Amino acid sequence: MSTRGTNFLDQWIRSNVPRTVGADIISVAELTQKLFADAKAIGISSTEIEEDTGSVYEAILDAIVHHDAGLAD
Repeated sequence: MSTRGTNFLDQWIRSNVPRTVGADIISVAELTQKLFADAKAIGISSTEIEEDTGSVYEAILDAIVHHDAGLAD
């Protein structure tokens, strides 16, 4: 993943994954679509974001699960 892609993903998750969201398929899918739309709007491609992570969906799901478990703020 490029540094720009990594930074965007990290900042986007911190700003856009609601603390009250559940880890259901629809919520994660909607957040994934929103992330890609926001990235595209500033010129970052999905490929640039996913080069090393493999799945933005899984990154968002992981952020939700770890937050719910109290492991990340």
